[in-house]
Amino acid sequence: MIDNLEYNTEREHLIIPEYGRHMQKMINYAKSLETKEERNKVAKGIIAVMGNMQPHLRDVPDFQHKLWDQLFIMSNFELDADSPYEVPTKEIYEERPEPLKYPQNFPKYRFYGNNIKTMIDVANTWEEGELKEALVYTIANHMKKCFLNWNKDTVEDAVIFNHLFELSGGKIDLKDSEEDLQDATNLMRSKSKYSNSHSKKGHHKKKSNNRQRKRY
Repeated sequence: MIDNLEYNTEREHLIIPEYGRHMQKMINYAKSLETKEERNKVAKGIIAVMGNMQPHLRDVPDFQHKLWDQLFIMSNFELDADSPYEVPTKEIYEERPEPLKYPQNFPKYRFYGNNIKTMIDVANTWEEGELKEALVYTIANHMKKCFLNWNKDTVEDAVIFNHLFELSGGKIDLKDSEEDLQDATNLMRSKSKYSNSHSKKGHHKKKSNNRQRKRY
């Protein structure tokens, strides 16, 4: 009895394991039939069984098309049978897809991030007026905050204005502006307040839990 045992490592490799070994044997049997009429009849029966194994996909568009493609794939493209759809070829499925073209952005001042450049491009499209002026100064203050996150030392407004002028292609010029940007301490204060509030909340929560603990 032990001599007749089969190990999976010794069995035929399953191309689509989800359908099981019996389905693979049925397909191999269909390949071995001599007449095309017999192969077509068995192939349709195999498709019906494959569909019953995945009833949740019956309402999916092109479900039958997918089953027929899987049938030919599991036959290693060796089944000579008629299909209601275009018969796939081995070359198509072995063809490697072209690499995706990801947007490559290499900004000169990376500490500002790509969103700043997008905001500047939007500001360039706006008409001159109070709204654009408010947007420009909002961008400049955010640039200053980003700069301080990257470099903890203080930064002069003139540096931010020069960078803004360069990134806008010379369309936004605040070099002669009499209005100052927000102070560095104010820009970084909101961040410190946020972190302190969280630490305080955690401390109070821990303290309240100690109050509710029973003492024996």
